[in-house]
Amino acid sequence: MQIKYFDTIVIGSGLAGLTAAYHASRFGTVAVITKSQLDTSNSYYAQGGIASVMSETDSFDLHIHDTLVAGRGLCDRDAVEILVKEGQARVKELIGMGMEFDKENGRFVLGLEGGHSKRRILHAGGDATGKALTCFMLKKVVEQPSIQSFEYTAAVKLLVDDGYCHGVQAVDFVTGKNIVFTSRATILATGGLSRVYDRSTNPHTATGDGIAMAFEVGAEIADVEFIQFHPSALYVPGQDAFLISEAVRGEGAWLLNPLGERFMKDIHPQAELAPRDVVAFSIYKQLQKHNCDFLHLSLAHLDSEKIKSRFSNIYQKLQEFNLDLSKDLIPIAPAAHYMVGGIRTDLDGETNIPGLFACGEVASTGVMGANRLASNSLLECLVFGKRASEKAHQRNYPEWQSTEILPVNIDVQNENFFLETKNKIAGMMSRNVGIVREKSVLEETICDLEEIDRNIPKGNMEYNYLKVKHVVDTCLLISRAALIREESRGGHIRDDFQKQNPDFKVHIIQQKNKEPRFTEVRR
Repeated sequence: MQIKYFDTIVIGSGLAGLTAAYHASRFGTVAVITKSQLDTSNSYYAQGGIASVMSETDSFDLHIHDTLVAGRGLCDRDAVEILVKEGQARVKELIGMGMEFDKENGRFVLGLEGGHSKRRILHAGGDATGKALTCFMLKKVVEQPSIQSFEYTAAVKLLVDDGYCHGVQAVDFVTGKNIVFTSRATILATGGLSRVYDRSTNPHTATGDGIAMAFEVGAEIADVEFIQFHPSALYVPGQDAFLISEAVRGEGAWLLNPLGERFMKDIHPQAELAPRDVVAFSIYKQLQKHNCDFLHLSLAHLDSEKIKSRFSNIYQKLQEFNLDLSKDLIPIAPAAHYMVGGIRTDLDGETNIPGLFACGEVASTGVMGANRLASNSLLECLVFGKRASEKAHQRNYPEWQSTEILPVNIDVQNENFFLETKNKIAGMMSRNVGIVREKSVLEETICDLEEIDRNIPKGNMEYNYLKVKHVVDTCLLISRAALIREESRGGHIRDDFQKQNPDFKVHIIQQKNKEPRFTEVRR
């Protein structure tokens, strides 16, 4: 078993991980560990853009207000202020480094998305912002001689000894060898978990490994009942959900039910540009009302040439399905898109376990509340990725007393077991813990997940069994929090508790071998 030492370990290669690695490289050696390729992440596929105060008519106060409103009373105010104020500085820093956002007549083109009161969404390449931004940061990371990347290497277990995180055990898919990475600080930037659902906009790697590994060693997990379902993902039977950016509705697209009615006008003053939780739930109710699998998105009333230019990537993708974004009715339905909660951190990205940090979608920094404001996610990666790297550098590294570590092996014969079990769980989660939940169904789901957990061979260090365990633990965290929260708020809607309850204006914290508890929202 190889043992490697770095000053900082970063697990994940989305925008949060790349940002953390880039800034950490100023302080010493950095390892970037990713179970696929460096450019496979939710960040890479983000179409919408990055929210930042960039115009004279906008202000920090307005962006903060919009974030708090979207978060439905569960945002920690201090974290939101850091996000918005430092976010502008991070965006300007990127521009100074050479990142090019779309301009028109020398001025940035600012888009509008759901929940925003002003145009403040920067784009790059029209609808390819995530790709452009991730590739830009990836180039910066690759240029740093102090950063070493480990692709096709899966982190499987965090190494915690005497209450301090000393690194991570990983397995190299190419060689099958185990590698122990040790450091003064370990930064989890493993992304989300939306692939534990049947229908998702996420890459197949987004199965919640970071959440499960952190939970296993005693990290606090917060607010994971809040899963954001993107309202407008392409619906084609037998095909993966393809994200159709909220920016499409920002440019004036309509949502139509099977009768051709524009139903959102009667539901929210912002109509199609209401916050995502409102739009997704409204679509859900229309699907139930009309007993159908999809609704339609229509852009036929807009300038077709502008649409083709502004959303060139979406336009080309839809051509594969013989659909014309500029004139056809586009079949859409909600899909699991973003984990709003995550590993609880302080304002510098550190968890309750010294030496263990989290940033990006895997983290619960306090900025998202019960519902993420559109295009705040890439901003969070920039702000808290940098903060985590700087706090990590300040950590005094207690000497790690090397202990016996059981090696992880990979048995290809168990791959079918993993896939069959994961698909079974994904169907269960979509049916029972989706946009709308209910007590008896949640209780039944928890029992079924616990039964699957009992049937996983205990003490077995085979990789596919560990992956199943991670998925089960992640889904139990979501389901148990959803059962506890007896109200409807943001990305969590209970059929048996259809209103917000002021008694639940709190964060739900879960820790291994401890009873769930509530913590106050920081005002």
